[in-house]
This record gives sequence, structure tokens and C-alpha cells, in this order.
Amino acid sequence: MRRAPEAIWKFVAPIVESLQYEFVGASLGQTESGLTLRVYIDQADGVSVDDCAKVSNMVGAGLDVEDLIAGEYCLEVSSPGMRRPLYSADQFESQKGSDVKVRLTVPQDGRRNFRGELTGVEGDIITIKVDGTSHQIAVRDIDSANVVPQFD
Repeated sequence: MRRAPEAIWKFVAPIVESLQYEFVGASLGQTESGLTLRVYIDQADGVSVDDCAKVSNMVGAGLDVEDLIAGEYCLEVSSPGMRRPLYSADQFESQKGSDVKVRLTVPQDGRRNFRGELTGVEGDIITIKVDGTSHQIAVRDIDSANVVPQFD
């Protein structure tokens, strides 16, 4: 799954926020169900199935009218969960010190995949420490990024 196009973000975010939820982000891609739009929401006291259904109904109705996605698609609304997706510098900042997995749109330092500790965020540049080596990555070059849950 990749970050959904900006037009979808600009359309979905105000709907989610008008319902008093945090819009974490949206991804669009092929899954076993076909083309799938995933919308991630959050709130301080957690997200219930009813919360997801409420947002799904509003977003789905709006998308049907606006026709931002060509053809058939599946809409999924969920909490970000333990493998929280990260889309913006602010979201990376809130996860500093966590292990993250990042996939780039184009290779950097001879690789597209990085998994390590998120050690810093300066502007739109994140720093990930992988096997003792720090890598600086521009947020705009990230195809997908998630927190890697740690179990002690």
C-alpha cells in the first residue's frame, strides 16, 4: 500500500476531523480484495468498531459523489494499531526513539528498505540508525513507513 494521492487526503481529512477524530493518513493499493483505500483514524480514548463504521459511512458517501477513485474499490477505516503508519514529519517526531520500518520510492545508499531506530527529525528529514550507521531520509522520498512494535 502506498500513500493515497493528495486529492484523496484533502477530501478525506476534513470529513474525519469534522467527526472529531484525528486523521492519521490514507493509503491506496491492491490487496486480495482488489483496489483498497485504507483510512486511519485515532482519538485519545481509542477507536471502536462503531467509530470506524461512522467514519466509513461518511467518507464512503462523499467519495461516491466526488468519484476520486476510478472504478470499484474497497474502503477500510481503522485505528493505526501497533504498526502505526507514519506519513509526516510530525508523526515521525512523535515516534522518536522507536524502531521503524521505512520503504523508499527510490534507492538511497544502495537500498530501498530501512529498519532501525528513529533517532532524529529535523524539518522534513528523518534519521534512522541501522546496524550502527545513521541514514538521513527525506520524508518526501518515503513510500511507506511504520512503527515496529517491540515486545519485551
